[in-house]
Amino acid sequence: MNLAYYIPHLIVAIMVVSAILAVEWKDLLAAVVGMAAVSLFASLLFFFLQAPDVAMTEAAIGAALSGAIFIFAIKRTQRYETEDEEKPGWWVRW
Repeated sequence: MNLAYYIPHLIVAIMVVSAILAVEWKDLLAAVVGMAAVSLFASLLFFFLQAPDVAMTEAAIGAALSGAIFIFAIKRTQRYETEDEEKPGWWVRW
């Protein structure tokens, strides 16, 4: 088997690691970067699966536009997530 067989598997593994890091990081800006990395690697995977139109759309909307919207939202709120302020959701309080 050649190297081209292993590249999609490597991309999927990097996507999984990026997704786990995006969920676990308490710094919200770093979590947005992790989310954008997942979308960027998804666009690379689409490119390797010979779907360049889907890859360009995923890179433009998934990584760039969604990341920019989240960054603007974080700039208007607190950057770091604190566990002290964490309260149960509305579904628990009833």
